[in-house]
Amino acid sequence: MFKHFIPNEYLPSVFDLNLEDLYERNIKGIITDLDNTLVEWDKPEATPELLDWMYFVKQQGFQVTIVSNNNKERVSTFSEPTGIQFIHSAKKPMGKAFRKACKNMGLKKSEVLVMGDQVLTDVVGGNRAGFYTVLVVPVGQGDGVFTKLNRKVERRVLNRLKQKGLIQWEE
Repeated sequence: MFKHFIPNEYLPSVFDLNLEDLYERNIKGIITDLDNTLVEWDKPEATPELLDWMYFVKQQGFQVTIVSNNNKERVSTFSEPTGIQFIHSAKKPMGKAFRKACKNMGLKKSEVLVMGDQVLTDVVGGNRAGFYTVLVVPVGQGDGVFTKLNRKVERRVLNRLKQKGLIQWEE
């Protein structure tokens, strides 16, 4: 029952993603969440550090697609200046948007990872759809209303997983 809640990796941030390791494992694509994964949920633009990272990731041959539950205006305002493909109103944890992103990149599931800051949307959705999943620490302290509710449930789930010895990291 708990397997869908456990990411394959847990990292402090997107910047800690080991691209060499991904390349060796034949990962060619990254599906990433936007809000509190790449930037704070209420920040419309990428930071200079994030822009450098995204440029570097693309230079290393990886494809990137943002899959977000947020609306088109929010996601396009962020994505279009970066040149990164996006899917908005994704309805995560449903798997349709993850599969669409994979298809749009022309890659197999085994060649793509899903990365995000929420267990209940990004990790559960990615795991249920059959992708390698990476959970990152949220970049900001604030959240939207629905995310605040998700975080309360998420804390309970993560505490239960720790009690059962299924995860070892510290939050």
